[in-house]
Amino acid sequence: MKHHLRRSRGRGGFTILEVLVAMAILLVGMTAVLGLLTFGAALTRTAELRNEGAAAMEAVLADLEESFFPLDPQGALLDPSPIVERPLAGLPGLAYGARAERNPDRPREWRVDVEVSWLSAGVRRDRSFRTILLQELPFGERLRRRLANPPAAPAPPPPADATR
Repeated sequence: MKHHLRRSRGRGGFTILEVLVAMAILLVGMTAVLGLLTFGAALTRTAELRNEGAAAMEAVLADLEESFFPLDPQGALLDPSPIVERPLAGLPGLAYGARAERNPDRPREWRVDVEVSWLSAGVRRDRSFRTILLQELPFGERLRRRLANPPAAPAPPPPADATR
């Protein structure tokens, strides 16, 4: 006696094997998407840290430009003194030091070695860089002098000759 296995034509569905294959494909796809999201989040964090670092270096340079060359009581510029572990306002845990050396060929030009240190995850980190600063009045002092002693207004032109 032969038994014929028949499927009824009215019943449709998936076999267990088809369901397992579909789930495996879905799992591989979801794993790839989650991997890309994790990678994107790591890139975003790296970009944020680089931006914070660049902003900190800009703040250090701005502080140096404003305060590195002291003024004597008459308002003339003096040679800079070394800076040791100066904290930076608005950036807790960050401090910098700076030493300057005059360029013998250009007396107003100074090579400045800057050392920046900060706390990151409880570990003290540091970096060094060099920059060149010109020995000039800081912007704030120039502005103060201009506002305190405005330039004299030009003399009015002589009146036109009315006899012509």
